[in-house]
Amino acid sequence: MNQRQEIFAYALTQYGVSAEYLWANLPDYAVLRHPSSGGQKGKWFALIGHIEYHKLGVARLGSSDFLNIKCRPDMVMILQQQQGILPAYHMNKQHWLTILLDGSVPFDELVLLIDGSYDLTKPKKLLRKTKI
Repeated sequence: MNQRQEIFAYALTQYGVSAEYLWANLPDYAVLRHPSSGGQKGKWFALIGHIEYHKLGVARLGSSDFLNIKCRPDMVMILQQQQGILPAYHMNKQHWLTILLDGSVPFDELVLLIDGSYDLTKPKKLLRKTKI
């Protein structure tokens, strides 16, 4: 099983969500999102796709699957120092990262990052306003 398949299996087991393929012209791109609530579609916590390395600024021939996840802004620059973790592709680079799914980042680390992204994109609970 490749990392892409492992991520899909993990999301289904851990969060009960399956990959959604939203774009007919990009059949290798899928999103993982929180379950719908109150008629609203859930927020994305991950995007998985396939891309040529040069589009990510990687000086290597060929292509790879990738994972985009949300991350705390104070951790983005730190994590980008690690091999296989890059500025986000087509996402807000202050809050999102792109991770190559070429084995350079071990699956146990991917799980931690996915869990963090899931937590950061959870719907905010409405706070009750109390009259004083």
